[in-house]
Amino acid sequence: MEFGKFFSPMLLEELPVPFDSEEFLYELKFDGIRATIHVGPTLFKIFGRRGTELTSTYPELKAIQNLVKEDTIFDGEIVLFENGKPSFRKLQERSHLKDKKKRDFLARNFPVCFIAFDIVYKKKPLVNLPLLKRKEILDTQQENDFLVKVNYTLKEGKKLFQKVKKRGLEGIVAKKIDSFYEPNTRKNTWVKIKNWQEETFFIGGYTVEEKEPMLKLFLGEYKNNAFYFVGKVMVSKKHSIYKKILKERIKKTSPFINFIEEEINYINPKLTCEVSYIERTKNHHLRQAIFKK
Repeated sequence: MEFGKFFSPMLLEELPVPFDSEEFLYELKFDGIRATIHVGPTLFKIFGRRGTELTSTYPELKAIQNLVKEDTIFDGEIVLFENGKPSFRKLQERSHLKDKKKRDFLARNFPVCFIAFDIVYKKKPLVNLPLLKRKEILDTQQENDFLVKVNYTLKEGKKLFQKVKKRGLEGIVAKKIDSFYEPNTRKNTWVKIKNWQEETFFIGGYTVEEKEPMLKLFLGEYKNNAFYFVGKVMVSKKHSIYKKILKERIKKTSPFINFIEEEINYINPKLTCEVSYIERTKNHHLRQAIFKK
């Protein structure tokens, strides 16, 4: 690990349900953009998870440099809050802006902040220190409106997850308290438990994926006697609904009032499936949809 140069951050495995353990600490999972910030008296760089430099995308975060006197690398999440909750939709809109004037306007009026959950360098690499020791070092770091340290709790993951569900947040993260920081790895010492939403939707069409025996389903819901497209989800051949869908009579016209696309096998929307997803977008489409049954 070298200060000022990109490295791939440590990643998380995923578990379906929360758990309690004396060997783990628990944090909120923020719905944002994973990033590492390299900051010192003479350098400031932001790197995305895959190496894209984001320094000019979020100019307001340079205010973090005022807090740091030694070469430091933070790992965390860039988050944009709306009505007290992280808004990934708003953050995406901001992230795709190319116009510098618009970007600078939003940086002043609707700023992002960096939620730091780890410190992996302070004059030297800290990756071989246990997590709780790194947390102690991070706890000494001063905060401002642009750098916020994530809170954590010990032992009680289930209790924190219930709070997350009540507030409609994305989920929690569980990390083994003695875990080292291992760049470019995904291990079960760090896990995420997402707060999935579940609903049943009607299937209005499908396409057959050629590379493997899977169908891409086009889903919808009825509102005011009209059928609206809400998103897509993949289903494998092992599910019983796979054969049922292929037996349906194909229609020439789209049943969706708000969606039409060529080369889709449209069907009468009477079959249903249950889907998990993280949230609805501005257009009420499903984000990160996964077929359940």
